[in-house]
Amino acid sequence: MNRISLVIPMYNEARHIGRTLLAAKKAAEAARLECELIVVDNGSDDQGPHIARQFGAQVLVLPGLLIGALRNRGAAVATGEWLGFIDADIEMPEDWLTRLFELESGGQADVLALDLHTPVEAPWFATAWQRRMARPTTHALHPVQWLPSANLLMRRCWFDKVGGFNETLRTGEDKAFTLRLSEAGARLLAVNQSVALHWGYEGSWREWMGKELWRQGSHLQLLRTQGMSLRLLRFPVFSICIWGLDFIALSALLNGFPKAALFIVFITSLPALAQSLRQSLKHRDLRLMLQLWGLHWVRLHLAGAALILSLCHWNARRPARG
Repeated sequence: MNRISLVIPMYNEARHIGRTLLAAKKAAEAARLECELIVVDNGSDDQGPHIARQFGAQVLVLPGLLIGALRNRGAAVATGEWLGFIDADIEMPEDWLTRLFELESGGQADVLALDLHTPVEAPWFATAWQRRMARPTTHALHPVQWLPSANLLMRRCWFDKVGGFNETLRTGEDKAFTLRLSEAGARLLAVNQSVALHWGYEGSWREWMGKELWRQGSHLQLLRTQGMSLRLLRFPVFSICIWGLDFIALSALLNGFPKAALFIVFITSLPALAQSLRQSLKHRDLRLMLQLWGLHWVRLHLAGAALILSLCHWNARRPARG
């Protein structure tokens, strides 16, 4: 019987870890796989580690490490021919492994991941933000250059070939890892024949903005580790330009030119509109487009703030939740 090792980083996920582990075990049973569950805890102070052990998981308690290091430590003790990485707040469908193994054995991909949806109770901004990454249901398979690590599946040899995750990145480690896999010749495939549920959705505006500020802080780190890249530099520099236009708009308003200020604000919203159109047209959903327009406008401003804070060596200590 083939053996799969599932590595799950965690921090204070007592609400979700039981659901995550139960769904993973059911998927392994459906695929007739021997399953090894490895939870790598970042120093939780809730009942998460205790719950994980109740579900038969091996729990490694490693406080103070970043997310890439947690995944690497879990992989280091894994014994399976296959490696799966799941975030602690993700519920995988029962046919998860069955479908992906069929695709891999058919020679269609080497590294695979399912698209994510949010549960029905999630607020509109969390659902819209998740949907921006979802692919049209008319096309179930999507070759891509990189994959997020909320769920990843691959043979152990691919993980070893690229040396695992970068352990110095606070965020963005999944993109860096899967880009290296792609450069090493692995075929990456996003699948939406069935989807995973993201239970760790943002429940408030404050949480959503906090997470985006944290995520955008990865750009400078990626530039430092991967070298100068216009692709990585483009978005944060553009967001600084947006901040500059905002300052000009505020100056125009204070100097008695409200129409000029309004026109400049409209100009600053156009990039967000372009992003929202690109991501919503595939869904043919006007409401989603308007929602994403506003969210992208806020995100552009958060990216500028994150870049400035990174340049000032601000380093928010955020435990690696997974």
